[in-house]
Amino acid sequence: MHVVVMGAGVIGTTAAWYLLQNGHQVTVIDRQHASAQETSFANGGQISACHATPWANAGTPKQILKWLGREEAPLLVRMRFDPQLFAWGLRFLRNCTDGRARINLEKALRVATYSRDCLRALRCELNLDYDHSERGILHVCRDAYEMDAVDRATAQMRDLGLNRKTVSPDECYEIEPALRQSNAPIVGGSFTPDDESGDARKFTERLTEHCIAKGATFRFNTQIRRLIHDEGRITSVQTDQGNITADAFLVCLGSYSPLLLKPLGLNAPIYPCKGYSISIDTTGYHGAPQTALIDDSVKMVYSRLGDQLRVAGTAELDGYNLRMSPKRNQLIVDKALELFPNCGDPSTISFWSGLRPVTPDSAPILGGTKYDNLYLNTGHGTLGWTMSCGSAKAIADVISNRTPDIPLTGLGIERFKRALL
Repeated sequence: MHVVVMGAGVIGTTAAWYLLQNGHQVTVIDRQHASAQETSFANGGQISACHATPWANAGTPKQILKWLGREEAPLLVRMRFDPQLFAWGLRFLRNCTDGRARINLEKALRVATYSRDCLRALRCELNLDYDHSERGILHVCRDAYEMDAVDRATAQMRDLGLNRKTVSPDECYEIEPALRQSNAPIVGGSFTPDDESGDARKFTERLTEHCIAKGATFRFNTQIRRLIHDEGRITSVQTDQGNITADAFLVCLGSYSPLLLKPLGLNAPIYPCKGYSISIDTTGYHGAPQTALIDDSVKMVYSRLGDQLRVAGTAELDGYNLRMSPKRNQLIVDKALELFPNCGDPSTISFWSGLRPVTPDSAPILGGTKYDNLYLNTGHGTLGWTMSCGSAKAIADVISNRTPDIPLTGLGIERFKRALL
C-alpha cells in the first residue's frame, strides 16, 4: 500500500519509519527544504514521560488570570479577535476540572510511556546518535509553594506506577553538581531517573536518512494546498508541484493540521502555542548541567545537547505569528544565567521560536476519520518529541489494519464532536 505522510518533523518522520517497517511504500511531503525545520528544530529536547501533566487542570484558570497582560508571564495570551482561539479556549476551560484532568493525564501517559520504550528500541536497532542522555530529569523548586505542588504531582505519578521521587536540596546538588553555583534558591524537587533527553532535530535527520535508505521518498520544498476527496475517500493531495495519489493519507502537520482538515468538515481543535528557546555554547565552561532539568517557576526546561545547552520555555497564544518578543527572549536568558551563571558564553546565544500544536485536553489526536483512508497523528502539544515514536508506531499499525500495542481509546478526533461546553 502506498501511504502519503504530510509533514517531515519528528512526528511525520517517525510515522514514515514505522510504515516502512510494516511493508508500505511511503512518500513524505513537506514545504521546508529538509526534515525537522519547524517545531522539531530547536525544542526543549526532553523525553519527559513522567512529566506529562495536562495544561488544563482546576488551578489553571486562576493562573492565567494572574498572568494576563504581563509580557514576562510564563503563559501569555495576546488579546485580539481570534475565533479559533475563542473556540479552543472554551474547550480548554471545559477540561479544567480535577476529574477531566485525571482522565487526560491517563491518556497522555499511555502514549508517552509507550513512546519512551519505542524510542529506546529504535535507538538500539539503528544505532542512532543524537546527543541523547539517559541521566533522567530533575525538577527543581525555588519556593515552598512550588514544592507542595511538586509533592502532589509526584505522589500522583507514583500512584500511576511511574518512577518519580521527591528529593531534598542536597539530593538536587548531588544529582546535578552545577546547581551548587546557582544564584537561585533551591528548596528541593523531584527526580525521574527513567526520563531522557536528546536533540529532536538530529534524531529526525538521522531517521530520515534511514527512511530514504529503506525506500521512502521525501518531497521537500512542496506546498500542500488541499486534499481531494470522492465518495468518502481521499484520492490525492494537491500541491504546488502537482497532485500526489496514494492508497492512504496521514496528516502530521502539527499546528497547521486544522487548516487542511477544516474544508473536509473535520474539526481538529488544535491551537498554535508559541514556545521560545535559546542555545548556548558551553565549550570551555564547566558550569553547564549534564542532567536535564525542569524549572517550573518560570516554565523552563534545560537539556545538555553535546557542547550546547538548550533552554526552552514560556508559552504564547498569538495565532500563527512566529515573531519573537525581545522581552521574552531576555527573560529566558536571565533565568538561565541565574540558575547556571557559568554555563557558557552569553555572546554565543542563538534564539528560536516554534509553534506547539496544543489540544484542549493536552492529548494528541490519533486514529482514523470519517474518510476511510485519511488518518491523523497530530496535536501533541509540548510533548511531541516525548510521544513521537509511540504515536507513530500506533498509527502505523492502525493504517496496516493491525491492533496497536496500546489502546487508542479517547484519542480520536471523534472526542471533539460534543458541544463546546
